[in-house]
Amino acid sequence: MVTFLPSRPGRLADVPSFERGIGGAESNVACALAAAGHAARWVSRVGADGFGDHLVETIGGYGVDVSAVRRDPQRPTGVYFRTASDRDGDGHEVAYYRAGSAASAMAVGNVDLAAVRAGRVLHLSGITAALSDDCLALLRELTAPGPGRPLVSFDVNFRPSLWRDPDGPGVLLDLARRADLVFVGSDEAAAAWGVDADPRTIRDTLPEPRALVVKQGAQGATLFERTHQREPHAAEPRLMEPHWEAHSAEDTVAFAPALHVDVVATVGAGDAFAAGFLSATLRGLPARERLRHGHLMAAAALTAPGDLGTPPARDQADRLAALDDATWGTLRLGPGWTQAVDQVIDPAVDQGVDQAVVQGVVQGVDAGADRAVTRAEEEVHHP
Repeated sequence: MVTFLPSRPGRLADVPSFERGIGGAESNVACALAAAGHAARWVSRVGADGFGDHLVETIGGYGVDVSAVRRDPQRPTGVYFRTASDRDGDGHEVAYYRAGSAASAMAVGNVDLAAVRAGRVLHLSGITAALSDDCLALLRELTAPGPGRPLVSFDVNFRPSLWRDPDGPGVLLDLARRADLVFVGSDEAAAAWGVDADPRTIRDTLPEPRALVVKQGAQGATLFERTHQREPHAAEPRLMEPHWEAHSAEDTVAFAPALHVDVVATVGAGDAFAAGFLSATLRGLPARERLRHGHLMAAAALTAPGDLGTPPARDQADRLAALDDATWGTLRLGPGWTQAVDQVIDPAVDQGVDQAVVQGVVQGVDAGADRAVTRAEEEVHHP
């Protein structure tokens, strides 16, 4: 969708003007992965209108392949408006205008399934499943087992207001059980399925996926990964063995604490986390680093006003993800931190600087760091 961000805080009724941007779970992930140096394709439908032009041009501008996006002459591009306040606050408002949109008309018969399945990883979202019966049928088709299926990544993204079907939570649970890699927040799992927010209980609810990432907000994230299972499809990347581990009967479990972040806006942070984790997965990194890359990408989104933040360059993110636990715990990231990474890591490691100094450097240095990103050969496709 096209998003409209307010020019100042306040009720939607009182905000005099808005700045146009882009938003959408799958396109957010595609843009973040492309910015991190991966080859990514976004597959969707937009209207044959100016807003559709804006989406295709802007997402393509991130380096995302948009050649499989279809234009719908009968239906408009969806838009939404939101307030500047945090999503979890009492004053947060969102006004969606996407009933009958081009994206809601996606179906098995009008989407290029070959283009969708051509990547090493296919990332899907529960939001798409809620848009229409045809969209749900499309996700069921894409998550069905079969030869040549890429590794399916599924972000539950439970949004109660989107579901007309009272069994929306059950639908999401079924889709998640068909995926290889699942992202879910502990709070949304509790809200959707009535389970305890403890990650182990959520894994008991979702034992089928090869890997399950339970996001625990400011606390951190836990990865459950099955180490003995079927061989992956030929097109699937293998999820690597964890850096540190604690074994259960079937899973290897890893936990990485979240970073301390001065939050500007929470919108898009979950998508950014998924992008960071997928990026590290495609590169074959161990569990702790995969989770940390998720936290770093989320921190880039949390410290930006829109859905998308500027991620740190790959080599910079790698150096941060490799910090020892004590140094990782001292970092506090504020707006603009991705431009100052090179000025932070070496002093933090070499001199053991305290938290206050690290905070000041991360938030205050205007670094002219090398931002060159080497394009990787991996592909991630997003309907």
